[in-house]
Amino acid sequence: MNTIYLALGSNLGNPQLNLIAAIESISQSIGKVEKCSSVYKTAAWGNEDQDDFYNQVVLVKTLLKPIELMNCCQQIEKKLGRISKQKWAPRIIDIDILFYNQLIFNHKDLVIPHPLIQDRNFVLVPLSEISEGYIHPANNKTIFMLKNECQDKLSIVKLKPIQENK
Repeated sequence: MNTIYLALGSNLGNPQLNLIAAIESISQSIGKVEKCSSVYKTAAWGNEDQDDFYNQVVLVKTLLKPIELMNCCQQIEKKLGRISKQKWAPRIIDIDILFYNQLIFNHKDLVIPHPLIQDRNFVLVPLSEISEGYIHPANNKTIFMLKNECQDKLSIVKLKPIQENK
C-alpha cells in the first residue's frame, strides 16, 4: 500500500459538504482514508479577490500509481461539479496530491511532492496537525519545520473537525 497525502479545498456552494463528499469519493475510489485534519477557513491564496476557502488534508492508503491517482482525483473533482480549470479560481472542490510515499516524481502533468507546499499555510497547518514529523522528501525538513518557516501571512481559522459536522 502507498501512503499519500491529499489537500482538499472548496469555496463554492457549501464548502463543508463539498469536503465531506470529496472524502467519501476518495474512500470509494482511491483508498482507505486513515486520517483527516480539522477543516480550516482560509483567505484565498493566489487570487485573493474571492470567497474564503475551506481546506483540509487527508492521509490515504492506496494501490494506485501516481498518474492513476491524479486521474482519479480529477474524476472526483468533475463528479462533484468542478468546472473551472483556471489557476486559483473559485471552485466547488480542489484535490491536490501533496505526497506519495517518499517519491520525488516529475512528469509533464504531475509533480510530487506538490511544488508549493512550503509556501502555503492552508496546506502546512492541517498537514502539521496530522503528520507534523513527516519529512518532505525533496528538502529533508519536517512539516513542523516548514510550517514554522512559512512566510504566508493569510488568515487561517480552525473549524470543528468535519466529522462532527455530518
